[in-house]
Amino acid sequence: MPVITTIADLKRLHKRRTPKMFYDYAESGSWTEQTFRENTSDFDKIRLRQRVAVDMTNRTTKSKMVGEDVAMPVALAPVGLTGMQCADGEIKAARAAEKFGVPFTLSTMSICSIEDVAEHTTKPFWFQVYTLKDDDFMRRLLDRARDAGCSAIVITLDLQIMGQRHKDLKNGLSAPPKLTVASVADMTTKVRWGLGMLGTKRRFFGNIVGHAHGVKDPSSLGTWTADAFDHALDWKRVAQLMEMWGGKVILKGILDVEDAKMAARLGADAIIVSNHGGRQLDGALSSIRMLSAIVDAVGDKVEVHMDSGIRSGQDVLKALAMGAKGTYIGRAFVNGLGAMGEAGVTKALDVIHKELDTTMALCGRRDVTTLDRDVLLVPKGFEGEWD
Repeated sequence: MPVITTIADLKRLHKRRTPKMFYDYAESGSWTEQTFRENTSDFDKIRLRQRVAVDMTNRTTKSKMVGEDVAMPVALAPVGLTGMQCADGEIKAARAAEKFGVPFTLSTMSICSIEDVAEHTTKPFWFQVYTLKDDDFMRRLLDRARDAGCSAIVITLDLQIMGQRHKDLKNGLSAPPKLTVASVADMTTKVRWGLGMLGTKRRFFGNIVGHAHGVKDPSSLGTWTADAFDHALDWKRVAQLMEMWGGKVILKGILDVEDAKMAARLGADAIIVSNHGGRQLDGALSSIRMLSAIVDAVGDKVEVHMDSGIRSGQDVLKALAMGAKGTYIGRAFVNGLGAMGEAGVTKALDVIHKELDTTMALCGRRDVTTLDRDVLLVPKGFEGEWD
């Protein structure tokens, strides 16, 4: 058994143990992947202030996200096709998150359904929804989330139109995936993955197949998916979806100050500064570069979270010190899942928690809620001066 000390260790195992089609889906961005790369590399530009002779006993990483107690301010982000990285992947990730004490967010485009995850967990989880045109489907989807006890929904705002991800097109990744001689040959070499998939009945989009009109089996899913996303999405539509839910709402995909102000005016419980992990608008700024400006713009009007680019506990600390009240990991937990299943997700959370706790201590802080920009060394012009 390899010694796992970093998310990069899990990533190497993930690549070795999961079919290329699904690994590439998780580890890719759109177009040139500039934003995908800078989401992580921009974190490296921020340095830390080491402080000494500070009492470091009784440290705590406990906090709250949208009023819910968390063991550390890190949630598992919604990731589509998680159940293809590892059999029953969403269930395994949700169980690991629950045991660790952090939120799990289920994607609408998950393999395991809302009901599957609810059946295998004991605490409320969050549910991510896209802005789809079909009101009847949306109402039934939200009713199902309500019946499953979901405590918040995360509305994704930046996927009206799908960004082009070259690797997915070349690998035949679609809904359902297009199997080629090369992809099937690759799958046969992933024995552990294949045995897991043979042992589960959950291989297709459990929230869609059998629930959306005209989608009775996987073969009809592609047509529905191509027509489902609402290209006419505007803030009025967002307000309608919020009213349709009637509970806690987190708006995901905010990367602009004006959009953040609008989200705050709508009464969102939180916003997520996010560029969809670099998978939508290539050439957009990284989330960490935009974070401070958005925090400054909305003040205390709405809770600000951040995702895209977090691969370590040090990244979490930097985001919190720049003003975020919560963070999300997507690829980091998927790397763990693809590498070692539920135990891998737990390991990813352990790695990030240890890095966060140790770094916090060496920066002279013992309470994660007290982190601020004073623990950082941010290069001049980091946020940029743009015309």
